[in-house]
Amino acid sequence: MKTAIQLEGLRKAYYRGMLRRRRQPVLRDLHLRIPAGIIFGILGPNGAGKTTLISIMATLLLPDAGSVRVLGLDALQQAAQLRQRINLASGAAKFVWSLTVEENLRFYGRLYGLRGDSLTERVREVVALFELEAWRRSPFETLSSGLKQRLALAKALISRPELLFLDEPTNGLDPVAAQHTREEIARLNRQSGMTIILTTHNMREAEMLCHEVGFLGEGQILAQGGIPALQAQLALGDRVTLLFAGKPPEMNFQGLPGVLEWRLQSPEVELVLDHSDSRLPGIIREIDAAGGDLSQIRVQEVDLEDLYREFSQ
Repeated sequence: MKTAIQLEGLRKAYYRGMLRRRRQPVLRDLHLRIPAGIIFGILGPNGAGKTTLISIMATLLLPDAGSVRVLGLDALQQAAQLRQRINLASGAAKFVWSLTVEENLRFYGRLYGLRGDSLTERVREVVALFELEAWRRSPFETLSSGLKQRLALAKALISRPELLFLDEPTNGLDPVAAQHTREEIARLNRQSGMTIILTTHNMREAEMLCHEVGFLGEGQILAQGGIPALQAQLALGDRVTLLFAGKPPEMNFQGLPGVLEWRLQSPEVELVLDHSDSRLPGIIREIDAAGGDLSQIRVQEVDLEDLYREFSQ
């Protein structure tokens, strides 16, 4: 798989205090490789350095040390060339409040070098893509927070980028608007194969959107990969509680496929499974064959919050 982003030895610090003498490291010798064509999430709590990291990758901020290669280009030496191939959208996207949706898109389209029929056609395409037709003549200041976020995505795509950065794309949105934004992001990647790098502190959102994630903590990437791969690294399993109508059957629960741990607390048996969705049907058949009378099954799957907590310890 091609590489979209390669970071080596990245360091960045800010200087705080009235005299700006107190040095506060944010990124510490960070290394990261992101494959092309996926949605990749940079996860961490507020203040972890997510915006700093994405700003460096998007050529908006210079690191103190390290190398940054994006789409095969040196982001420090070839920033102007790279900016023609990438774009960024955030909840803090700037627009002219008095201009309409269409006027704002035309304004930014001109900044990206579009003119005449090419500009008109591209504005029409992104307006349709994000279903903004009904608001194309509405001033920006009258839009809801969800519509403003859709406009920010439309603006970021007007230049047809190969790689899109999204900084907290659903921050501040109501649940309905946030879900609509997530659907648009997933559809964009699915239909075009565009590489999308997003930051979020919302672990549930990352589970729904991202093919891979990187956990950012203490200025470094603590771990990277898909949820199954990260789960396998820690041998962390799903917790399954089996409640029996009577006494649990006499059987070797530890020997069942996928069981990492087990505990008997009659009339319940608690199992830790490597993958509950694929293992449970076979386990239920074995319990039935042993004469067990299951009355209830409760499953608590490992999520990104569990994984982040484990990797942060």
